[in-house]
Amino acid sequence: MKYLIVGAGPTGIGAALALNELGCSDYLMIDGQDIAGGLSSSFVDDAGFTWDLGGHVQFSHYEIFDEYMDKALGKEGWLNHQRESWVWMRDTFVPYPFQFNLHRLPPKERWDCVKGLFEASKAEPTKPSHFKEWAIATFGGGVTEHFFYPYNFKVWAHPLELMSYQWVGERVAVPDLAKVMEGVCLGEDQVSWGPNSTFRFPLRGGTGSIWRALAGFIPEENKKLGVRVVSVDPAGHTVTLDNGEVLAYEKLISTVPVDQFTELANLPQLSAESSQLLYSSTHVVGIGLEGQPAEPLETKCWMYFPEENCPFYRVTVFSNYSPNNTLAPGETWSLMAEVAQSPYKPVDQATVVEDVVQGMINAKLISPDDKILSKWYCFLDHGYPTPSVNRDSHINAVLPELEKFDIYSRGRFGAWKYEVSNQDHSFMQGWECAVRLLTGAGAEAEPTLHTPSAVNKQYNRRNPS
Repeated sequence: MKYLIVGAGPTGIGAALALNELGCSDYLMIDGQDIAGGLSSSFVDDAGFTWDLGGHVQFSHYEIFDEYMDKALGKEGWLNHQRESWVWMRDTFVPYPFQFNLHRLPPKERWDCVKGLFEASKAEPTKPSHFKEWAIATFGGGVTEHFFYPYNFKVWAHPLELMSYQWVGERVAVPDLAKVMEGVCLGEDQVSWGPNSTFRFPLRGGTGSIWRALAGFIPEENKKLGVRVVSVDPAGHTVTLDNGEVLAYEKLISTVPVDQFTELANLPQLSAESSQLLYSSTHVVGIGLEGQPAEPLETKCWMYFPEENCPFYRVTVFSNYSPNNTLAPGETWSLMAEVAQSPYKPVDQATVVEDVVQGMINAKLISPDDKILSKWYCFLDHGYPTPSVNRDSHINAVLPELEKFDIYSRGRFGAWKYEVSNQDHSFMQGWECAVRLLTGAGAEAEPTLHTPSAVNKQYNRRNPS
């Protein structure tokens, strides 16, 4: 066949839909799971609660992506939300972005943060060597000590000294000192920052319903689910599946984590390089409850937790995304927590669910008397790619070598670029790669992969003028 796509998540589906739209039918998309969606799948537990594999929300940098989202669920298949995200610390909720809402903190922490911001604003500019130095130079010692460092360690599960800062872009609100002081002096919340200040979510079926619907637009003869790649012959341009079938291809688009793919392809030199890439694993814990959330949670979307009295870094009020995520809308509700793990931050899998429940009690999200109807758990070995200080040197040594074998590694873990690993980015990585291969274009046809900062600064039209 002309094109083989390994993976039926957003990246693989994006590639397949691009080939469809351009009139190419000589391709096959395969996946080891029986349903499409990859890391954007959704599941219904035995009690009837729907869960995502993490706190996914729908916002976009691309016109093409938005067109396909509307095609997937129609105009009526979505709920639109105004983001309400918060930080829980010192027994109070602080609106996100934290650094713009310091007036919510106790006086001592408030002064530490303001003092640090002033000191950072007066310091001589220097080029940071890692993420922690960038944080101190940008926010000062107070914000870094009280929030930024403890929170980011819980998220990334790696010391910030091992991480780069070039990926930050739109994902971290860089403080404007005048705006910070306005909030402190006037005591007014500032909450509208960021690309996902509004977002939408499927009315039914969770995030996975989007990708199941889009997979339905791919002809049956062009997809094969429930078959897993067990080996790759890069020189011979073949893959072997777990059912014994051998598939020959001219071009391969892989969304398999590149550290795993190089092992499957028996490329020791590239395996040694890709094994240096860092990542965190994710424990996703869903708690389904009877009744309705208490008043402080009635309209909140998600919350961040930097402190040590709870294991999770983020909790989503998942029933607020859609009441249909629950067993009985109006009578039940749900919380979904995420706990990061790495060699630097071990997690006891045997106790993590109960640790999450106790953490929710500690953080006053639930009370010991609340009736829990469901405890759902999922472990993602590859949860998030870590933008480590040496990431680019490692990934840039691997991807071009794979392309010499007509193998194009794309997606969240295929390309290992966290800054372009949201659903819209991942979809477009697949789309742009397929267009490049079909048209014979060069690397300029893949701006999402090669120029993340550019695509994240704008809304990218299908046919830019």
